[in-house]
Amino acid sequence: MEELIDLIVTDSSPSTVSDHMKNIMFTKAAERIETMRPEVAAAMFGDSFSSDEFDEQDVADDGETEEGYEEQ
Repeated sequence: MEELIDLIVTDSSPSTVSDHMKNIMFTKAAERIETMRPEVAAAMFGDSFSSDEFDEQDVADDGETEEGYEEQ
């Protein structure tokens, strides 16, 4: 972060300052993603999911009748 302030104070080119800011933001975003990844993976694919959660009727009821699609 000090490097960014030094770039601004020393009148570095705007593109250099912008690139440094983008690198800082990308690094922080990547760190947050890595810390949240196990939590999200456990929520999506972990032990909390069971096939009993879905009723067969809920899965089969997608707007179709036995003959095909409902008439509109």
